[in-house]
Amino acid sequence: MTELPKITQEMIDLYDEFTHVTNDRTAFMRRLTALAGSPERAERIAAMIAANMAAAGLVAEDDPRIRTETVTFADAMTGYLAQPATASGRLAAVMVVHENRGLVPHIRDVVRRLALEGFLAFGPDFLSPLGGTPEDEDKGRDMIAKLEAPKVTAHAVTAVRWLKSHPKSNGKVGAVGFCWGGGVVNRTAVAAGADLIAAVPYYGAQPPAADVPRIKAELLLHYAGNDERINAGIAAYREALAAAGVKHTIYMYEGAQHAFNNDTSEARYNKAAAELAWSRTIAMLKRTLA
Repeated sequence: MTELPKITQEMIDLYDEFTHVTNDRTAFMRRLTALAGSPERAERIAAMIAANMAAAGLVAEDDPRIRTETVTFADAMTGYLAQPATASGRLAAVMVVHENRGLVPHIRDVVRRLALEGFLAFGPDFLSPLGGTPEDEDKGRDMIAKLEAPKVTAHAVTAVRWLKSHPKSNGKVGAVGFCWGGGVVNRTAVAAGADLIAAVPYYGAQPPAADVPRIKAELLLHYAGNDERINAGIAAYREALAAAGVKHTIYMYEGAQHAFNNDTSEARYNKAAAELAWSRTIAMLKRTLA
């Protein structure tokens, strides 16, 4: 049996810099090779840290308990909609905002997980204006970098209001976002006003403190202990939320990495943290959107 290479925090931080700052794979692999000792070990480590698009989801695409479809909601924006197959009456609605690679299979799986919990769940593809999410994740990150934040936020607010008025919706909408999507959810909480009831950003970039008083949603904020880049903004955000009287709860998952919820990443997924955060997320959404 081939011994698995040891993955250090420095390697994970290097990957985080590559995927969120430089998007320069050549420079990343050169520096990773220096840490790993050989190109072969560097390739294996990179694969273990990265998300695996081919990994099986927790809820199959053809699960008979849910119904799914691809829809167009505004300005040629598309998304993935899922709901319980046998639900009667109107449902609480949840927007799911993807990471910085687009609406990949893992995020579609998260949408299906929410549908199994009884929600009308919707994952917009924020790369729709550029042709939609590609199969190549490096290309997806490059495309994400070309998006303009104000336009992304406007599309997110449009998605929230589309869900609010959907025939199957009870008119109460929440939002969950991961990584890049966590930052989008924070900004959407600012911009959507009372149209957004609950917001759950996972390790997402915080909005400017001056914008925080505009937030009307209740916030549940999940952070990873080993995530210096994102965690640097927590203190100011906490202070601004308290000063504005915004109802919020902050959880720090010590020892967890950025993207700890993504179960397609062998090295960064933290099962205990992910399951605890998910249970808290579902409980909060059911309480606030009922």
